[in-house]
Parts: sequence; C-alpha cells; structure tokens
Amino acid sequence: MGETGQNQPLKIVAELPDLMRPEDYREATASRKVRVRLTLGADGVEILGDSLYVETLENLLRQSGSYPIERSLCG
Repeated sequence: MGETGQNQPLKIVAELPDLMRPEDYREATASRKVRVRLTLGADGVEILGDSLYVETLENLLRQSGSYPIERSLCG
C-alpha cells in the first residue's frame, strides 16, 4: 500500500460524481455514511468516495493508501 497519513497531496478538482442518494441527506444526523465505488482499470483500482463527512472520508482514503486524493469543493 501507499503512504498513509496527512502528507498525501490533496488535489482540488472541478467536479466528481455524486454517490450520495436523497435518503442519505435525510439520515445525515443518524449516520456517518460513506459511499464508495471501486473501479478496476489498467492503472489499478480507483476508489471514488462520497460523504457528508469529508474528514471521515479523507481519513479512510489516506488509510487505504489512495494517492493522490482529489476533492471537489461543491456538491
């Protein structure tokens, strides 16, 4: 696995696919839900994640060794 911790670069991108569903927003206070999609490609596995709890999601991605981490600033 790749490097873990806060030293992984964070790249801001214009947009990323939305994985959250309407019910996720209604249940937001009851659950710290994180949705992920794994895609296997020629370069390896891509992990796409979405959550109302950005810090939780980014910590999970850092622990998985995902590199670099891309983030969209809007929903």
